[in-house]
Amino acid sequence: MIGRRDPIVAIASAPGRGAVGIVRASGADLAPLIQAVCGRALVPRMATLLPFIGSEGQMLDRGLAIHFPAPHSYTGEDVLELQAHGGPVLLQLLLARCLQAQPGLRLAEPGEFTERAFLNDKLDLAQAEAVADLIDASTEAAARSAARSLSGAFSQQVGALAERVLRLRMLVEATLDFPEEEIDFLEKAGARAQLDGIEASVREALARTRQGALLREGLQVVLAGQPNVGKSSLLNALAGAELAIVTPIAGTTRDRVKETLQIDGVPLHIIDTAGLREDAADEVERIGMARSWESIADADAIVFLHDLTRQGEPEYEAAQASIAARLPAGVARLDVFNKADLVPAAAPTASPGASAPIVLSARTGTGLAALRQALLQQAGWQAAPEGLYIARTRHVHALQRTLAHVQSAQAHAQQRDAALDLLAEELRLAHQALGEITGQVSTEDLLGEIFSRFCIGK
Repeated sequence: MIGRRDPIVAIASAPGRGAVGIVRASGADLAPLIQAVCGRALVPRMATLLPFIGSEGQMLDRGLAIHFPAPHSYTGEDVLELQAHGGPVLLQLLLARCLQAQPGLRLAEPGEFTERAFLNDKLDLAQAEAVADLIDASTEAAARSAARSLSGAFSQQVGALAERVLRLRMLVEATLDFPEEEIDFLEKAGARAQLDGIEASVREALARTRQGALLREGLQVVLAGQPNVGKSSLLNALAGAELAIVTPIAGTTRDRVKETLQIDGVPLHIIDTAGLREDAADEVERIGMARSWESIADADAIVFLHDLTRQGEPEYEAAQASIAARLPAGVARLDVFNKADLVPAAAPTASPGASAPIVLSARTGTGLAALRQALLQQAGWQAAPEGLYIARTRHVHALQRTLAHVQSAQAHAQQRDAALDLLAEELRLAHQALGEITGQVSTEDLLGEIFSRFCIGK
């Protein structure tokens, strides 16, 4: 097992050539490393221009060295940052020199610097995740929200909720030691009112967290329908670029084409699929259709395309009905009627299980704005409130469990002869679920999963 107390080192800048490259080290005592590479002790937290010394006394490069003594550093340990010229070979030489200069120094695992910051109470778990989210942010809104989470906005809200649950839990558990007081406890302590207030706050936090998770992870949207209904044209129109090949020949799209777009700062992962029909021309098209159905099964929303120029044709309508019957019932679906530029007076109606129909023309762009807004509505997205923070699916699940336990506690509290031991247990479980968000309650498996997704130097 890799030791968490070992000193570690890694290249902390992005791969490839650049003006500046960074090698970062962290450990309990980096004095031997600093002396060997820099040739002298460094003034804490002050950038010093000096030569970086090789194993034979030669100069490897001339750059800036900064020493952050523990505990006032990112990881809470001694940290050394060497800022050199950003050549890949040079950075590898500097990294090798560091590994040779201090016994026990090893290469860092992915996310290990931030994991140490978490273990040394520099960041809680939600803040640590926000570091990765800030790096990976694909939209301006996501970057701003990740920065808010990193500053502790999300953690503070969760912490305040956990404190309210804990206070009520302490009251309930204290009362368990005095059975004669149990009958009057709920009224005297205002437990029911406190529970109602906690439930309202959890619902509010859950709603904001769902928005934050959507902002981070985006929405998987699949364009589905028969050949030549305009799926590839619609993808090109939404993207504003010729991403997919468009021809009048049925079966042109043989495999999935994916593009990530932004609508009001929300990432939408649009997938154009092979046209769906019964009589595939060849084995390649059959494989493409199988992959189409796989994408449809995994979708957050399905855009089911209809061709207005073929409305009323018995064979076409029968094929549309057959496809609609196979679409998963639990997935949001939009009926989109394309080629409005060719049938301007069309007034279609939505099929059962779908939202109100959207009429558009992928060729002219008419109706695209309505489709974009409908996709956001299907995702449950509302205009981003000021102060929205980034969040993850695991945060949503933790708050959902919290809400379920609080509601169970309310049910116990409403009973005439309230079972305070059961009420206390539900509050304990609610408090535990909240603790999972910030890492107050965590497991080795969870930490390993989270930090393994970081880049090496972070």
